[in-house]
Amino acid sequence: MKNHSKRYRSALEKLEAGKLYELKEAFEVLLALPAAKFDETVELALHLAVDPKQSDQMVRGVVALPNGNGKEVRIIAFTNKPEEALAAGAREAGMNELIEKVKGGWLDFDVAVATVDAMKEVKTIARVLGPKGLMPSPKAGTVTDNVVACIEALKKGRVEFKMDKAANVLLGIGKRSFGVEKLLANAEAALEAIKHARPAVFKGRFVLNAAVSSTMSPSLTLKDALFAKF
Repeated sequence: MKNHSKRYRSALEKLEAGKLYELKEAFEVLLALPAAKFDETVELALHLAVDPKQSDQMVRGVVALPNGNGKEVRIIAFTNKPEEALAAGAREAGMNELIEKVKGGWLDFDVAVATVDAMKEVKTIARVLGPKGLMPSPKAGTVTDNVVACIEALKKGRVEFKMDKAANVLLGIGKRSFGVEKLLANAEAALEAIKHARPAVFKGRFVLNAAVSSTMSPSLTLKDALFAKF
């Protein structure tokens, strides 16, 4: 506790220890807590019961947040039609020159998309992109022959989620300034997408626990009943 800010300690004092929240209630309480001087990101965190060491239990997918996530997405596109990608909003686009630039260590972007026929060349930089979670993937919808539509969807709020090595999924669902209703709509869309990403081979309880928080706040744990049908 001594390492937390005065604001954080003040927020923690306003929360009832051990209380579990309905989703809307959690956002109402969260937005009533002391705010930082910047527009904090609101995050949804889930701890899953799957075994992350099993390849057939990987949880990964995409969700179109109805209100976006409040973040400007920096996109690059590996394509032989760079003009179209740039017009759609890509930060940079191309093939060999862009691959060489990334190979040299340039990673100043959030998402990489690629056409199907570009992946043979893009795979040569998998060791650069993979560890950073930036490798284009069919499962994430970032390998596609409709690069323009993909870029436009990402700009509007399509977000990728992926379970980490500890079976956690952490997803930014907006900003404090969004208000309760927009955050609620985004959270419901995210939860529905995660529900559909449940591995077919997995049996039993899928979500062990879940919480919402903002960048500088304590987390608020959600009620287990919210995930009973997951």
